[in-house]
Amino acid sequence: MSAMAGPGPIALVGSGEYLPQMADIEASLLAGRPTRYVQLATAAVPDGPSVVERWHNLGIEQAQRLGVEAVILDVNDRTDADNPDVAERVAGAGLVYLSGGNPGFLADTLRETAVWAAIVAAWQSGAALAGCSAGAIAMTSWVPSLRHPRQGGTNGLAVLPHLRVIPHFDFFTKRVPDLVTRFLLPYDPAITVLGIDEETALVGGPSDWTVMGRQSVWRLTSEGREQLPAGTSVITPTL
Repeated sequence: MSAMAGPGPIALVGSGEYLPQMADIEASLLAGRPTRYVQLATAAVPDGPSVVERWHNLGIEQAQRLGVEAVILDVNDRTDADNPDVAERVAGAGLVYLSGGNPGFLADTLRETAVWAAIVAAWQSGAALAGCSAGAIAMTSWVPSLRHPRQGGTNGLAVLPHLRVIPHFDFFTKRVPDLVTRFLLPYDPAITVLGIDEETALVGGPSDWTVMGRQSVWRLTSEGREQLPAGTSVITPTL
């Protein structure tokens, strides 16, 4: 089967987008696909233009390491996201990457827009689709609020409605002891909740995955957690 036959792989990344230590994972996503690396730093827009520029520069540097073309989509609001000229630049992508920041802002900006439709079309045609931190959270159907999990949150982009993702898992669990409980409430056994450590990725999807990177992925339930080290195959039942 050609790498471009049917939907491409998805990567849910705990942290480390565009860093040298994650280059092998990004290279694997591009393998056998067009050397066109489409990058969106939209989730970082609430942090200010200098932060967005930093992500753009990191993405360009990573593309140079990989020997591919960096295509920066400057999407700062829904007007940008509905601009057909911007959406057109997604065509021919080998990998589309949603980097980190504010997951709620990312989902609200892209949902039901021309750019998001173009990204989904590219992925369904064989391009790889990656999200790191906020980008990973936004690919699920619900982006919870950590402060008010029962009350706050927004709809996600729903590529993976059967998942809920906690990136930076090793970092956050040390600082927010009830983090897992917040993400599990209200508990729905049909939804697989996954913690993804920093510089670690879950690659494959929508139901069959492999853990890649430096650390582990964790399957979380109301009864506890299961560690899934790098190299582990993971199945997440779809709805």
